[in-house]
Amino acid sequence: MTPPPGYGAPMSLSIRNQLPGTVTAVTPGKAMATVRVRLVGGQDLTAAITRDAADDLGLSVGTAVRALVKSTEVSVATGRVEGLSIRNRLPGTVTALTAGDAMASVGIAVEGAELTAAITREAADDLGLAVGVPVVALVKSTEVSLATA
Repeated sequence: MTPPPGYGAPMSLSIRNQLPGTVTAVTPGKAMATVRVRLVGGQDLTAAITRDAADDLGLSVGTAVRALVKSTEVSVATGRVEGLSIRNRLPGTVTALTAGDAMASVGIAVEGAELTAAITREAADDLGLAVGVPVVALVKSTEVSLATA
């Protein structure tokens, strides 16, 4: 994925999911802060980070950031998602599936970005995952890290 102007190239990290966006809200607490990010594709993502990190990064409305999510922290659903505390729910389509004996890597196209989910082979089989299948990528807010551009 080529980032839009002003977002820079993806960082050299082992974290495959690097989603460019802009901070739309920061809600500081005593120890933690929630940060709402509008991704380049128009979807919203929430990160729960330490208040110190939010302050150190100088996060405020309009700050360009990159949301970082390890592929092992992305869950996949194929149906309607209800009754979960997970706030980050990104609808998309499976674009790639590589399955080994124990684990599977699932490429998911979401609006404006590509995600990778690492799930068990058994889960991929149970969900009937294949290229073209519509899915929802689920990510807990506490598993989203932020980097400034």
